[in-house]
Amino acid sequence: MEGFIKFIGTGGARIVVAKQVRSTGGLWLNYRNTNVYIDPGPGALVRVHASRDHLEPSRLDGIILTHKHLDHANDINVMAEAMTEGGLKRKGVLFCPRDAIEEDPVVLRYVRDYVERTEVLKANGVYAVKDIEFEVPVRHIHPVEAYGLMFGLNKKIGLITDTRFFEELPDFYCPVDVLIVNVLRVKPILPDDRIDHLSLADFKEIIVRIRPKIAIMTHFGMSIIKEKPYLLAKSLKQETGLEVVAAYDGMRFDF
Repeated sequence: MEGFIKFIGTGGARIVVAKQVRSTGGLWLNYRNTNVYIDPGPGALVRVHASRDHLEPSRLDGIILTHKHLDHANDINVMAEAMTEGGLKRKGVLFCPRDAIEEDPVVLRYVRDYVERTEVLKANGVYAVKDIEFEVPVRHIHPVEAYGLMFGLNKKIGLITDTRFFEELPDFYCPVDVLIVNVLRVKPILPDDRIDHLSLADFKEIIVRIRPKIAIMTHFGMSIIKEKPYLLAKSLKQETGLEVVAAYDGMRFDF
């Protein structure tokens, strides 16, 4: 094993954020000697310090925002400060969409000066920080700029962040060994719905078309949580013949 993904939080959307039925802290990615935080939502810093893996924010080499909504970016400023030891050590890379720092920014200007550099995410972009390399395959359909990620590590790991389903979406994340998908709700999302997210049916179509070795669903809204994600994953595993996992707060996936 050369790395791990720690699911600091597996909740998403406004009601789950407000009630903290599940944590909304995002993901910690470790690969070899590099640590990157993905989407530090509400509670990220507190949950990191409470982790059994003894994660230390000052050891972070970078932070990635897939988009600027609060359930993904609320703790970006405090995590950047923690990464740079309160700004005393200028280090690390911030990767984020342009609207996260320009239009109604979520990253404070003074905090941006703490990091070594900021790189703007865009479709077809290729990025790297130390041992971790990734690309952004496509812009998602969401109210703000949102991008999924494809990591080229010892395994190919894809992360489909918040988006409405569109026909070409699975093609941009194929092939992968591990696919992590934000699945908000059970009920199908219809064309006239105002929710630009993925449903359980969308998730099923995505994994059947891509056929990853392991499919992990996370970022659950209340409807998924009420239906018990591990039971939904078990059912999908039986229906598709694929290895389907429902992430839970604190889950560690080694690779």
